[in-house]
Amino acid sequence: MSAKQVDSYLRDLEEPKRTMLQKLRRTILEIVPEAEEVISYQVPAFRLHGKIIAGFAAFKNHLSYLPFSGSVLGQLADELEGYTMTKSSLHFSIDRPLPKALVKKLIMVRLADADLPSR
Repeated sequence: MSAKQVDSYLRDLEEPKRTMLQKLRRTILEIVPEAEEVISYQVPAFRLHGKIIAGFAAFKNHLSYLPFSGSVLGQLADELEGYTMTKSSLHFSIDRPLPKALVKKLIMVRLADADLPSR
């Protein structure tokens, strides 16, 4: 059911936001294919062993990657230079998608933060 809810969330977005977040969704699932897609706090998220490990959202002027942890982004601050962020949200624009290698690092830090095994 939740993957269908994520589909619905994406379907309601205008282009090119929809395409950008669909790509991010595929990237996350490539990195953690065993993750369950859910809606958490009204945004698409990915749950592994009962813990939310990543999410994304679309806003009027940006897209966001959500690590669902207040410490992940700070641990990668040097690599996130040039992006706008809050303690719990990494903002990016449609003309600057997150590279797969960066998404993988974000997820690996979150897995370690949540005491979950990484591959």
